[in-house]
Amino acid sequence: MTQQLQLAYIGIEVPDPNVLTPTFADVVGLVPGESPDGHVRTWRNDDRVHRVILESGPANDAIYLGVDAIDSETFEEVATRLDRAGFALKEGTAEDRTARHVEELGTTAAPWGVNVEVVSGFASASDGFSSPVVPGGFLTDGVGFGHAVFATTAFDESHAFVVDALGFSQSDWLVTEIADGIELEVRFYHCNQRHHTLALARAPFDLPQKLHHVMFEMNDRDDVGRAFDRAWASDLSIPSGLGRHDNDGMFSFYVGSPAGFQVEVGHGARVITDDWDDDRRYDRISAWGHQALR
Repeated sequence: MTQQLQLAYIGIEVPDPNVLTPTFADVVGLVPGESPDGHVRTWRNDDRVHRVILESGPANDAIYLGVDAIDSETFEEVATRLDRAGFALKEGTAEDRTARHVEELGTTAAPWGVNVEVVSGFASASDGFSSPVVPGGFLTDGVGFGHAVFATTAFDESHAFVVDALGFSQSDWLVTEIADGIELEVRFYHCNQRHHTLALARAPFDLPQKLHHVMFEMNDRDDVGRAFDRAWASDLSIPSGLGRHDNDGMFSFYVGSPAGFQVEVGHGARVITDDWDDDRRYDRISAWGHQALR
């Protein structure tokens, strides 16, 4: 299928960016990315200049999400679609483009409370990628660095933004009871072959954080197992042990970060094809596993 958009980067604001080093480096196996100044810490999982941008501040949450267009023509198509939907892009400054290492940048506010930065000309790092603890590397070519999942009370407005304004397509959706009659609804969206680049959960009330989790997919299943061993040996929480999701088939686990959001490490998710016809409701999160461990 045509792959014109992908997830470029996520920006997260935390009081002390260094507290996330055990999660991103020691467990997941990301390596340091380039940083424009001493106030920003970045991480990457491939040859791009950065994939996770950590800024110092009080939000303790995701504050922006970068969506990479493959060329200027696609950038303009997305900008036009956003404008028609009432989400005009604010043109980034030269300083903004330098900080993000992109040639074009426009920003708009998504209904779930995070800025979406549409970019093109996203730069590669000055050196190649090699993780000392993930020998098989990460699945990113043509599909972006992974996926992000947000919870929001503005669920219907956010769904319309993702589909009608950004131009993503719904992959499928989940409705299930999680505890004491509380219903969980999650919708999953793709913009390339990755089963979902974004997912939105309907929140019954405002939560402390919009970002539920960010996912990194590994090329080798054994690298997921080794990452799980590292998580188990750490003092980080493991809210979901090894398991396989029902809808995307991802074999994964979740590790808790000191900032409160979770990080999913996985392998082997289903691939979206041109003849995708499985946009349907699922009634369980996992086919097996994903039990809370600590």
